[in-house]
Amino acid sequence: MSTVPRYLPHYTVTDYEQWEGDWELWQGIPVAMTPSPFGRHQRCSLRLARSLLTAIEAEDCKAEVLQEIDWIISDDTVVRPDVVVLCGDAPERHVTESPALVAEILSPSTADKDRNDKLRLYEDNGVDYYLIVDPNQKALTSYLRNEQGKFCLIEPADALVLTSCVDGEIAVDVASIF
Repeated sequence: MSTVPRYLPHYTVTDYEQWEGDWELWQGIPVAMTPSPFGRHQRCSLRLARSLLTAIEAEDCKAEVLQEIDWIISDDTVVRPDVVVLCGDAPERHVTESPALVAEILSPSTADKDRNDKLRLYEDNGVDYYLIVDPNQKALTSYLRNEQGKFCLIEPADALVLTSCVDGEIAVDVASIF
């Protein structure tokens, strides 16, 4: 077993709240966020959030759609997803409960982390739906938590149908995101 982890600093949310700049905190290790996203990324994020919000409001669901908000997973892990759907009301401050849905919009600098590390992180922390939006390929990859708590890939379709924290179903036209 390597002794290197023993010598790495271990930070907490209390430390994180004092930092300047944009950071995430992964199991006590600071992860610098990249500069602000490009236009295509922002456009997809906004359109996805708007489509989700419109569908939720049409069904009169008790859910909130938020963008770029810190999710404090534990005392040493904080992430900032591009879009989240929360069951119930928006929090006063940061998200502290598992979102029903998390979406990440791919950027060249974050694609590997979003497809691998965050997929596992969100799966391990109770997210029901995980969406990966690829603005360059105009593609949406969707995962749904199964009864064993593992993500299963949802077959691509023209509409994304969600059932978490809604009475019935909501559908989002995938083409409207791009």
